Amino acid sequence: MARITAGVATSHVPAIGAAIDLGKTKEPYWQPLFAGYDWSRQWIAEEKPDVVILVYNDHASAFDMKIIPTFAIGCAESFKPADEGWGPRPVPTVQGHPDLAWHIAQSCILDEFDMTIINEMEVDHGLTVPLSLLFGQPDAWPVKVIPLAVNVVTYPPPSGNRCWLLGEAIRRAVESFPGDLKVQVWGTGGMSHQLQGPRAGLINAEWDNRFLDMMSQDSQRLRTIPHIEYLRETGSEGIEMVMWLIMRGALGADVRQLHRHYHVPASNTAVGHLVLEPVA
Repeated sequence: MARITAGVATSHVPAIGAAIDLGKTKEPYWQPLFAGYDWSRQWIAEEKPDVVILVYNDHASAFDMKIIPTFAIGCAESFKPADEGWGPRPVPTVQGHPDLAWHIAQSCILDEFDMTIINEMEVDHGLTVPLSLLFGQPDAWPVKVIPLAVNVVTYPPPSGNRCWLLGEAIRRAVESFPGDLKVQVWGTGGMSHQLQGPRAGLINAEWDNRFLDMMSQDSQRLRTIPHIEYLRETGSEGIEMVMWLIMRGALGADVRQLHRHYHVPASNTAVGHLVLEPVA
């Protein structure tokens, strides 16, 4: 039986990817941020997951205003890094797991989630930066990846509760897959940040850390945070944190926190990172 063995949450700031690609991770500005991932890189090297279901948002690389899927699952054999305006990141092509992806798509659709099925898609920093943070700069990613893109760019994004319920549906799907696979679910994006307007540069460390607390201590409250609270407290881009709730919902009722890291700033963004495992 396939099983979900852990969940990872992390920010996916594009400047982090640039720092990795340009060899700046040891510079004084960046070193404290990357030090917070040292434990996680060692942990995942020991865990050796077979598949990562990576929840992220596209930044107008695969989708634009012509089509805006709320939840889109990548079922292709592979996904190339996107050119976001300055050339693709120098990272390996992402290898998918079509059998599990199609199984999840079928299971979730029959579970009354209207998933958009994607058979050709390029993936941007929202997906590749988390992989770089956990795996470094390998010649090939050591894990299969199923991209799960969520609309948190254009109103209306899904509610936190809907994201949580999708995570529960993904767990049911994975557990019904006949293959013997170790699966992790990653929720990416956030934390507090705003990139434009009078509040550009907003960071709310107090709210961010309460959110990190709730990921393991008060998950029911997480499900009811309204969109307006994310906007008011964490800026226009803080809504990305609802994607963490897909990961959290997939882990079940109780979790154990294995690692936590919070750092400000990275560019003009707060960076958060958690490693959680389900408690049977």
